[in-house]
Amino acid sequence: MIKCCIIDDEPLARELLEGYVHKTPFLQLVGSFESGTEAVKTIIAGEIDLLFLDINMPCINGIEFAEIVPPSCRIVFVTAYEQYALKGYKVNAIDYLLKPVDYQEFFKAANKAAQWHSMNRAYIERGSNDMDCIIVKSGYKLVQININDILYIEGQKDYIRIYLDSNQEPISSLINLKSLESILPAYRFIRVHRSFIVNTSKIRIIERNRIVFGKTYIPISDSHRQQYNDYIHRHMASGTTEQ
Repeated sequence: MIKCCIIDDEPLARELLEGYVHKTPFLQLVGSFESGTEAVKTIIAGEIDLLFLDINMPCINGIEFAEIVPPSCRIVFVTAYEQYALKGYKVNAIDYLLKPVDYQEFFKAANKAAQWHSMNRAYIERGSNDMDCIIVKSGYKLVQININDILYIEGQKDYIRIYLDSNQEPISSLINLKSLESILPAYRFIRVHRSFIVNTSKIRIIERNRIVFGKTYIPISDSHRQQYNDYIHRHMASGTTEQ
């Protein structure tokens, strides 16, 4: 069961969503609120899996409220204003529904959230050290990436680029580097710079404090040098002199 909440200041819209939730067998309605201030204690408690959130509300709007929603809670924005769609995808929103919402679109969004939580729960139960893939949101899609295929990850302000050892274009996602680092297996990935995480199994050449991937040079910053040095010392062949 996916535990969900509704926040919408319009009584009729809120009632419609409540009916949709009760109609959906894998959803459990925990609370229905007319404002973010009423819902904040329930949401911050961290026990909600999915939030159906209106955007245009008094006091605190949906975009502002989304900033305090725990990362474990996915958001489906429900609003009459289509121009908010892009803003919605800058937070942990999994979908965007335009009012008046029909049940078919509602069910698609709920099912997308259920799939995300199912995969996320499987990762937690197996443990991060046994993780063989990650799922990131890229544009309007969820993309599953085998971690063995990752060369390095670059952080660029509000989003990241994941570079693979194939020739395909890097995969972009609106997530910060620190959040991604927290779910990657630490024995396979190392942070070498505030903007870079590298897959240690893909390192072939280290030259002048830079990791070389073809024509790309990943810098090793002073703040991450100790972690890098520890990795080198653990894997240095006996009798080898470090350059």
